[in-house]
Amino acid sequence: MPASDYKTALVTGASTGMGRAIAKRLAEKGLKVHAVARNAKSLEELAATNGNIVTHVLDVSDTEAVTKVVSGLDIDVLVNCAGVSRPGSILQSDAFDIDEQIDVNLRAGLHLARLLLPKMMERDRGHIFNITSMAGHYEFGGHIAYHATKAAMHTVSRQLRVDAFGRRVRVTEISPGRVETDIFARVEKISPEEAREKYFEGFEMPQVSDIADAVEYAIETPQYVNIGLIELLPTLQVPGGLRTGKRVGGDVILTGNK
Repeated sequence: MPASDYKTALVTGASTGMGRAIAKRLAEKGLKVHAVARNAKSLEELAATNGNIVTHVLDVSDTEAVTKVVSGLDIDVLVNCAGVSRPGSILQSDAFDIDEQIDVNLRAGLHLARLLLPKMMERDRGHIFNITSMAGHYEFGGHIAYHATKAAMHTVSRQLRVDAFGRRVRVTEISPGRVETDIFARVEKISPEEAREKYFEGFEMPQVSDIADAVEYAIETPQYVNIGLIELLPTLQVPGGLRTGKRVGGDVILTGNK
């Protein structure tokens, strides 16, 4: 369906990266976009780019504040994009690492769906996007709570389709691999320049605009089409592989492809 059939959107994590690109794209398509994030300065800069953007400075893990903001709003497109990650395996995680990721990556998305889906069903119109990660589908070292919360949001995406069955409410999960954003600098607490050199220079990386393209594509399909899952990875990035460890004396040697 044309994006013009939707009037309003709410995008979390809208101050930077993928959330910012999605908010700008939806505003360019003519939707009134409620942009939610914690960084007031970045949101102010975002709002200056398009008059269709309304900003809300809040932490999505604050359910009371979120409820107050969305009360009275009729949102056609919900984009759950806010996310946090912490390095290290469960052996290096503390209580805050686990609780924050559950609160931001999972609990906030559940509450927003709880608050906004009923009106979408009443209007027989709506679209929910959950921006997850390849970490929700494939395992790699560390980041256990991140993997768990993204896998949970994959299940939430499937379950929302069941809960909304019978009404014209679409649900799309977009599962990116490595995308050129500032999350790596924030997770590792390094400068953007260091992160760029470590993770992006010499690599062929999708840009945040490619994620916005995926959102636009899913919206623009006919209303009778639901794009359930888009896995968007660099062409030169693949998940999986096979490694086997063998013991040689007191050492463990890992063999095979990473």
